[in-house]
Amino acid sequence: MPIKYFPASDVKLLTDQLIQALDLVHIPKERVICVRSVGSKSRGVIARVHSFPRVWQRGLGMKSHYAIEVISERFDDLSGTEREKVVIHELLHIPRSFGGGFRHHKDWVTKRRVDRLHAALAADRLTASSNG
Repeated sequence: MPIKYFPASDVKLLTDQLIQALDLVHIPKERVICVRSVGSKSRGVIARVHSFPRVWQRGLGMKSHYAIEVISERFDDLSGTEREKVVIHELLHIPRSFGGGFRHHKDWVTKRRVDRLHAALAADRLTASSNG
């Protein structure tokens, strides 16, 4: 069965919230799309980010965009916390230039960085709820 793609409005809402809460000002929310795939044969992949390569940007006269794809079979059963961490991980792949490239795992997209950002997010929520 070929992979099928569907709009993922729940993931888009989460992505937009995380971009704002984590102050990822280099990521224009309106140029990040989110899709849910069904039928992927990839192993161990929960989500992935896709870019709009520079050659296509130039050829079509469009600005860069990124797509976050969540693999339904693995993403949908995750807890809210784990979903947040997965989306944070994918957002970290988007470079500050927002030009169509990627940041790699080796020195930037790490479990430690994801956990640190998620902990900061949780602390901000705790502070907001105690002040509210």
